[in-house]
Amino acid sequence: MKEKVLIANRGEIALRIMEACKDLGLDYVVVYTPADEDSKHVRLNIDSKSNRNNAWRISSYTDPNDILSVADHTNCTAIHPGYGFFSEDFRFARRVTVRDRPLTFIGPNWEVIRDLGDKINTKRVAKKLGIPIIPGTDAPIYNEMDAEDIARELMADQLAQDIRNPSILVKAAAGGGGMGIEEVYQVEHFRRVYRQVQNYAKRQFGDGGVLIEQCLRDYNHLEVQILCSRHDERVHFGTRNCTIQSTGRQKRLEAAPGFDDSCFPYEFGGQEVQAQIVDYSLKLANHVRYDNVGTWEWIVARNGRPYLLEVNTRIQVENDVSARISYLNGKHPNLIREQIRLGLGDKLGYDQQSIEFKGASIEMRIVAEDPRRGFAPWIGTITRFDYPQHEWSAVYTHVPSDRPYVIPSDYDPNLALALVWGDTMAEAKERGRRFLQDVAIEGTNAAGEPINTNLAYLNENFDRLLTF
Repeated sequence: MKEKVLIANRGEIALRIMEACKDLGLDYVVVYTPADEDSKHVRLNIDSKSNRNNAWRISSYTDPNDILSVADHTNCTAIHPGYGFFSEDFRFARRVTVRDRPLTFIGPNWEVIRDLGDKINTKRVAKKLGIPIIPGTDAPIYNEMDAEDIARELMADQLAQDIRNPSILVKAAAGGGGMGIEEVYQVEHFRRVYRQVQNYAKRQFGDGGVLIEQCLRDYNHLEVQILCSRHDERVHFGTRNCTIQSTGRQKRLEAAPGFDDSCFPYEFGGQEVQAQIVDYSLKLANHVRYDNVGTWEWIVARNGRPYLLEVNTRIQVENDVSARISYLNGKHPNLIREQIRLGLGDKLGYDQQSIEFKGASIEMRIVAEDPRRGFAPWIGTITRFDYPQHEWSAVYTHVPSDRPYVIPSDYDPNLALALVWGDTMAEAKERGRRFLQDVAIEGTNAAGEPINTNLAYLNENFDRLLTF
């Protein structure tokens, strides 16, 4: 039976999954909420002339009953969650695959999502395998005396390393999204902060467990892109650097490879550190028998020490940054296409030796926001959205260019992902600046005020790429 994929997402990722399905000769359907009626991923799938309707309206992208009802009604055989929403929800992945009418979840198996989605468990497994993690606890601490002993040890270790202004983080173990985190600069203040965080954790999460770890400030945030099949095949597509982020820890500029000697005089060998975190990432992937696309997130200190941060068990926004420095048979791979193909059971068909790395690439997230006001989102109507086209650039956007587009207030005001690449990082930066100069975005909000975008912020931050 021919596979048919329900695309359980929106915006540019929905469009990219559509294109990947077409490339693989697969049927697909998309879903949308009322706020997304004008999105390109919807408009392209409604054709009144041919009576073609591949777009189905739902109440919410996070209502599993709505999504599964559409999948059943349209005879879909698989679900692609994209990123966000259900992409890392192991309960949804399990439900999809064990129901009376089972579907293929295009992502890792639900047990892997469950195990690696738990940061404490990931940290524990990594430590067991000898993979470096941020110094601190790998299990919740409930006893104040034990916690203080750990805090003293972490502070002493930092002083022994001549770290200026050492500090530790006290975190609610059951927290997330930055909730329940306090910083301690002096051990004498630890008990008070510990009690404060523990009480907060009990109120908010019903669990007084606390994690304690060293606070790292001066670092770069790197990622390793890994692709695996259900036949115990695993390869990587290099590293990328996503250190430049908004105040809400949303990435704004990403570059590949993760380090480049032309950008900064590192105190370590950039190539050696990248090779090290790739090896560590593959070691963990092999241990858990990872079986789809995934991203291993790392932070690397100024002295070159790497620490595993977490594993994202899904396709990521910036997957194409890695693809643009990678070559399979002389062409950039489409990692979303590969994800779908492998998720449906195909073998990889190539090994690590078949992947060649060369050049550099940069992704710019174009967002309707005001970086000068804490990246405050801008909501209004876009009346013009034009961007240049080059053989060394690509743009992924759901914003139509032939009619006005109202930015939905329900979601982040992301407008487009723009990629540029070149033979060197310097060339990629120059092309990025040239690309931004030719982007034209116009619009007004309800008060008649002109649109705010982050175009100037992106342009101003090229020189910070891959630096400490």
